[in-house]
Amino acid sequence: MKLTGFSAAGFRNLEPLEFTPGAALTVICGRNGQGKTNLLEAIWLLTGGKSFRGAKDAELVGRGKEFAVLEGDVDDEERPQHIQLTVGLPGSGRPGRTARVNGVDMGRAGAIAGTFTAVVFEPGHLSLVKGSPSGRRNFLDAALCQLYPGYLGLMRRYLRVVTQKNALLKAWNRTAGAGEMRQIFDEQLLTLGEEIGRRRQEYLTALSGPACRCYEEISGGSEALTLAYRPSTQPGESLAQALERLRAAELRAGCCLAGPHRDDFEVLLNGQPARVFGSQGQQRSVVLSLKLAEAEQARQVTGRHPVMLLDDVLSELDAGRQSYLLTRMEGKQTFVTACESAAFLRTDGVIYTMEAGRLSRA
Repeated sequence: MKLTGFSAAGFRNLEPLEFTPGAALTVICGRNGQGKTNLLEAIWLLTGGKSFRGAKDAELVGRGKEFAVLEGDVDDEERPQHIQLTVGLPGSGRPGRTARVNGVDMGRAGAIAGTFTAVVFEPGHLSLVKGSPSGRRNFLDAALCQLYPGYLGLMRRYLRVVTQKNALLKAWNRTAGAGEMRQIFDEQLLTLGEEIGRRRQEYLTALSGPACRCYEEISGGSEALTLAYRPSTQPGESLAQALERLRAAELRAGCCLAGPHRDDFEVLLNGQPARVFGSQGQQRSVVLSLKLAEAEQARQVTGRHPVMLLDDVLSELDAGRQSYLLTRMEGKQTFVTACESAAFLRTDGVIYTMEAGRLSRA
C-alpha cells in the first residue's frame, strides 16, 4: 500500500499543503514545534479518523477555522482510492469527523477503517512499555480495528454494556429489578467479552514471533523479548466464573471488575519486566519491535504492507540500532520525522523541511 498524494487545509498549525510522498522513504525535517508530528497525525487520520494523540476535534482544527480537510490518494495494488476526511467544529456545515471515498459519502470517519492502513510510532508510544494497561489495550484494539472492520463495532457494543452495568451497580439500591438487569448485562458481557479476549490473545500470539525476532536483531542477540497476555481473570478461570466470583465485590466497588476492559499484556526483557528494568533505549527498541511486527502482521492478513509513520524514531538509539532500523525501512513506504537530515543523506529518501507549519522540498 502506498500514499501517492496528500493535501491538508485548516489542520492544526499547518499551512495549506499539497505534496507527493516518496515511493519508499519520505523524511520531514525541522526543529521541534514546527508541525512535523502534526503532518504525520494528519496522514494517520486517513486510517479511520482517530488521532494517535487522542486529540479532540477542536484541537485538530486550526485556529480561526471551522473545519479541516485532509485528502489522500491511495494505491492499494487493486484500484486507486481517493480519501477525503473532514473534521468540523460544532456549528460548522459538517461537524465531527466524516469521510468520502472516491466521492461517495461514507458518513462517520470510522467507516473507512481498512481502506488505508498504516502503522505509527511516536515517542508517546513508550507508554506501551512503561504506561498503564489502557495504552496496551488500545494498541491491540487499534491494530485489530484496521485488520478486521467488524471489530470496532464489537468493541463499541461491549463498552456500551460495561457503561450500562456500571451505572446499574452505582444505582443498585434505587433500581427496581436490578438483579434481573444485571443478569442480562452479564450475559452480554460474557458473549462480547469472550470474543474480544479471544481475538486479542490470538493477535498477540501472532505478533510475538516477529516482534521477538525484531528485538533480537535490534539488540544483536544480547537480549530476549517476551510478550504475555494477562486477562483480568485468575489462572484457569473463565470469564463466566470470574463474573460470578466478583458479584459482591462489584457491588461494593460500583463497577465491573472482570472482562477485556481490564486485561493487559506484559513485556519482559530476559524474563524481567521491561517497564522496571529496561533503559530508555531498550524501551524504545521494544516499541519499535512491536510496531514493525504490527506492520508484518498486517501484511500477512491483508496481503499489503501498511505505510509506516515514524515520529522522531532515531532518538536515543545507538548507531547500530539506527542502522538496523534504516535497513528495515527499505522496500516499504515510510514517513520519518527528524530534527536533522544527516542520518538519511545516504538513503534514497525524499527530504522535506517543515518550518512554522510550511512544508517545502529540501
